[in-house]
Amino acid sequence: MPATSAVATRAAIVQDWRGWPQRLAGLWRHSLRFRTLVVTLALTAIAILVTCGAMALAIQNNLWEARKDQVLEDAQRAANDAQGLLYSSDAQGDRTALQGLMRDVRGRLSSVSSSDRIAVLRLDESPSTIAPQDFQQGLSSTTISTELRNAVLDQSDKQWWQPVALTAADGDRNPGIIVGQRLVVPNAGAYGLYIAYDLADTQQTLVLVQGSLWIAGVVLIALITLIVWFSLRSVVLPITEAAETSARLAAGDLEVRLPVRGEDELATLGRSFNAMADSIESQIKELGELSLVQQRFVSDVSHELRTPLTTIRLASEMLNDQRDAFDPTTTRTAELLHAQVQRFDTLLADLLEISRYDAGSVQLETEPTSLAHLAEEMVEELAPLAETHATALRLVAPGGHTPVDMDPRRVRRVLRNLVGNAIEHGEGHPIVVTVDSNQHAVAVGVRDSGLGMAPEDAERVFDRFWRADPSRTRTIGGTGLGLSIALGDARLHGGTLAVWSELGVGTNFVLTLPRGAGTVQGPSPVALEPEEALSDLGTVTEPITLVPWARTREYEAGKRDAGKDAS
Repeated sequence: MPATSAVATRAAIVQDWRGWPQRLAGLWRHSLRFRTLVVTLALTAIAILVTCGAMALAIQNNLWEARKDQVLEDAQRAANDAQGLLYSSDAQGDRTALQGLMRDVRGRLSSVSSSDRIAVLRLDESPSTIAPQDFQQGLSSTTISTELRNAVLDQSDKQWWQPVALTAADGDRNPGIIVGQRLVVPNAGAYGLYIAYDLADTQQTLVLVQGSLWIAGVVLIALITLIVWFSLRSVVLPITEAAETSARLAAGDLEVRLPVRGEDELATLGRSFNAMADSIESQIKELGELSLVQQRFVSDVSHELRTPLTTIRLASEMLNDQRDAFDPTTTRTAELLHAQVQRFDTLLADLLEISRYDAGSVQLETEPTSLAHLAEEMVEELAPLAETHATALRLVAPGGHTPVDMDPRRVRRVLRNLVGNAIEHGEGHPIVVTVDSNQHAVAVGVRDSGLGMAPEDAERVFDRFWRADPSRTRTIGGTGLGLSIALGDARLHGGTLAVWSELGVGTNFVLTLPRGAGTVQGPSPVALEPEEALSDLGTVTEPITLVPWARTREYEAGKRDAGKDAS
């Protein structure tokens, strides 16, 4: 079964030829072995093609020149022998004797020349009674060009040649050379001697040599490809192992190490990498132990401070209740003491919560809850605080009414922190709380039109004890841990808490929670980056009337019963 599926996968890849460019581009970007192999193969192929082409041209030229010289030498030897025979004869103008002499010349040319394509044609066109007749042996006069005839006629002391196509016995057209030069017949005038040489054997030799060169080039490319492949495999494989090992080390597997083979540079790299991994592992373990000690210290100190803090809080409350009986200085001191003790109590509670997150001992207490109702409760709870800052709170809830399993205490704490921060940094501008939902998640966004933050500040807004403007005092308290705890609460639900901010425009926090178990899938129902200004929202941001939680449960149950009855 696995073999069948593998064959089917390969067949699908072959059939899906339109996706080949994307796959090759992906291999080029991600595979060093593929990229190096392609570059090496391309450069090697170019070098071999250039070399084979140059060699083929050189062999062709040399072979042609050698064959041409051989043909010219053969024709010259035959012409000299024939001319010697003509000069040694004693025909003395006898027509019969001259005709017999021409027969002897024909026989001598056939025996001396290596070609059987010979023609002797009279050059002088004036009438003669004793001039022997022309003869043609395997070479038609139509094959001899006019240019060659004129060259032989005009310059008697030179040998001329011309490439032609000769017809073989089987009808094929083969390359050839016709060599022409002058013969002088005593008492009869000048004749042109033309000998044609078939170069089919030379062409066959050239084709064989060139074919051998190209075959050798292809085989050489294949051999070089195999050599490069195995060489790259021996070099890239350790690099691939190093990359995979580095990825596992970065993912937290501190015990992974590179195998070390031999004493070469790669072995040195492996030993150096393993030494680095040992150092990192020891430092991380040391830091982990220090972190555990720190967490334990914070947790222990926080717990130990609860008892004295409770006593101090009771004493401060007693003094604060009786501050009217004190003089003005003592009254102010009692008020300051009471306020700072409350802030210390809040800080201690946040530290305890952070220590629980660090220890991994936080657990959710979920129950079906409407996020819209939680947002409405928070808007009503913080409305007096917003009035003291001359800030209008507005609620928009097109969705999020259906109950979703969540920890209402933690979600309420997140909303309180986000709305409180918006009131403090909103500069008196309206604040909009938006609740919406889709099939995957529910979300709430808290947006203000305050000073906003720079991008580098927005990236650190969830860090512990971090403040965008350290010189600015807090007007409603705060410990510097609220957003860090809020982010932990969101992740504990499998959700997200994101922020968008721009200087001079404002800030928008979006809390997104999944409808079921697991993490948030898909986009949030509430957009992180606003599409319009707060002033453009108009009356749509006025508080709306929400159905109480009990009525919502009855309404959902009625809908389910109605659906069952209809089915």
